[in-house]
Amino acid sequence: MTTQVLLIDDHELIRQGLARAFERDAGMTVVGQAGSIAEGVAAFAELQPDVIVTDLELPDGHGLEVVRQVRATSDTTGLVVLTMHAGDDQIFAAMEAGASAFVGKDSKAADVVSAARHAAVAPRTFLCAGLSGAMMRRATAPAPPKLSGREEEVLALLADGLGTGEIATTLYMSESTAKTHITHIYQKLGAANRAQALVSAMRLGLLDHASTQRF
Repeated sequence: MTTQVLLIDDHELIRQGLARAFERDAGMTVVGQAGSIAEGVAAFAELQPDVIVTDLELPDGHGLEVVRQVRATSDTTGLVVLTMHAGDDQIFAAMEAGASAFVGKDSKAADVVSAARHAAVAPRTFLCAGLSGAMMRRATAPAPPKLSGREEEVLALLADGLGTGEIATTLYMSESTAKTHITHIYQKLGAANRAQALVSAMRLGLLDHASTQRF
């Protein structure tokens, strides 16, 4: 039996190129293609492929949503993430979401096919050429700054766009106390203003997804 593959990418040329690469492999066949998260999840439900190859950047959201939704219902489906942005953050996010493999779009088509073959056989393991380097960098990276509980509350309100006076009113504190908390946040994040503080906080994972979306 051949391994059935579903391709999810909003660029038709990329999908067609990958489809041709899989067609050259006698053990694999592309059973469906999709250009968005919604289309991809629907195609998975209908086709039940052995492997899904999905881009990270899709018109209706982040490709890892495909990985999460499929992995929540299936431990046996192989999930290959294909992306132009192969940084450490993307690698770890894919691994934590339950992906089987992570491949950069600068890789050869044969590497994608090989990753799909691995994903079909070992869907709950994680294959990535850059994983060891990313793990070494994470292990040697300095610890992120620690904010107090009150500073975390102030940071969230800064992300909501509130000014110093509004923050003071919301948290039932004096304006001078609010200013002090903001100053401490800036110092800990190495920021000179609100925008720099929020960018640093997002990079360090100190703001939740809802806050980053508001910002």
